[in-house]
Amino acid sequence: MDNPTDANPFAQVPIEIMISVGKARPLVRDLLKLGQDAVLPLDRRVEDPVELYIGDRLIARGELQELEGEQAGQLAVRLIEVANLRGGL
Repeated sequence: MDNPTDANPFAQVPIEIMISVGKARPLVRDLLKLGQDAVLPLDRRVEDPVELYIGDRLIARGELQELEGEQAGQLAVRLIEVANLRGGL
């Protein structure tokens, strides 16, 4: 075994990471008026970093990117800041 994590049985367990691109805080009356093609503004700009969470824990920040080649059109995240998982970002 080349990598110490190979010996850990949990290393092969998949985990879901949620990517947060922003939040919206509309009034309920405005939310009830939304229909198809409505635009809901977020609190972030396109160039702002996205946040990566496992559960409610922030683990990293990154930039959205579009993959090229055979995976063209698929979204990805390039990490720009990674949390010290013992102490946070």
